[in-house]
This record gives sequence, C-alpha cells and structure tokens, in this order.
Amino acid sequence: MDDKVNILAIGAHPDDIEYGCGGSLLKYARSGHKIFLYVATHGSVGGTGDVRATEMEASAEALGAEDLFWGGYADTQVPLSQDLISEIEEIIDRIKPRFIFTHWRDDTHQDHRNLTACTLSATRYIPNFLFYEGPTSHGFTPNVFVDINDVLEDKAGLLRLHASQITKTHIEDTSIIDMAMSNATFRGIQARVRHAEGFTSQRLFINL
Repeated sequence: MDDKVNILAIGAHPDDIEYGCGGSLLKYARSGHKIFLYVATHGSVGGTGDVRATEMEASAEALGAEDLFWGGYADTQVPLSQDLISEIEEIIDRIKPRFIFTHWRDDTHQDHRNLTACTLSATRYIPNFLFYEGPTSHGFTPNVFVDINDVLEDKAGLLRLHASQITKTHIEDTSIIDMAMSNATFRGIQARVRHAEGFTSQRLFINL
C-alpha cells in the first residue's frame, strides 16, 4: 500500500480484532495509514461489559486507531438484520475505507457469523475485503499473508491489555497470548517467514 488509506477492522467482541489482525493493523498504523475499529458488543457474557469496554479502548489507543465505533448490541445476540447492515454502511460512508477486515464466515460463534454476513452485504463496493481467523474459526485456509515478525511482541501487548480475557481459552494452562503466538508461528511457516497473520480474500486488488 503505497498511498495512505483508511482501513476498517470489524469485530464482534473486544479482543477479536487484535487476535485476528492486530499485527497487520500495527504495521499499517505505523506506516501512516489510518485505522478505524468497529466492535459490535461490549462482550458482557464473557466478562464485565464496562471492564471489557475499557480494555478495548486502551487497546485501540495503543494500536493508534483514529476512532473506535461501538455497535451497542448484546453479547451473543448480534443480529442478522438490515439495521446492522445499515449501521456498517453508515460507518463506511463516513470513513471511506479502502481495506476492510472482519471475521471468517465459518465460525462456531453466532455473533461472528452474523456480523460477517451483515458486513458482506454492507461492503459489497469496497475493493479490498479480507477475512481474519480467530480461535473459533473453522475451515480457514489463508491465501494472503502479512509478515508480523517485527510487531509480534506489540501484538501480544495489545492482547495483554484485555487482561480479563487472557486465561479464558477453555484450554488448560494455555492463554490467549499462547494461542496467538502459536498461530503466528504456524502461519509464518506457511508463508515462509518467522511469524505471520493469514487472511482469506473476498476481494483483493493487486496493482503492480
């Protein structure tokens, strides 16, 4: 990306974006691109909503995001609705992103699936649309990679800001940071670099 562009990352809950594409967003922000975040819920089922919102705001600041938009939906009840599609469309009209990142469509969490379905409708005219993976993604086979080796520890730092969630993996003695670092190593091996984030493209323009 030679020209400076606006980038919108969309997630259902606090820390979804950081896990899925936090490293890439850090790189882009530090290269002068403008990062915007949309989070549909405060994640109150997975913790205290006010605490998680505060953690998300701290993470957005550390990331260097221009703005953080909240959807205000109830955790586990993100709807597949015209209202949500319209809300995302309004944000797109406001910030005019060239790149959009959101959840992979095949996921065991209904909030992720519904948010992605609405995002697909709302972003049908956006030139670059990429899906990121999360701990509950299924059948994810990336065809786009970003080398995040130089920001790996900073990505871990973003996840550490979500202190209330670090150990909530349902895997014994494994933190969310452990999972993210292991995934970065695995995707790096696939991409032939030390550490990477992987994405699947809905649309991706490569202008040489």
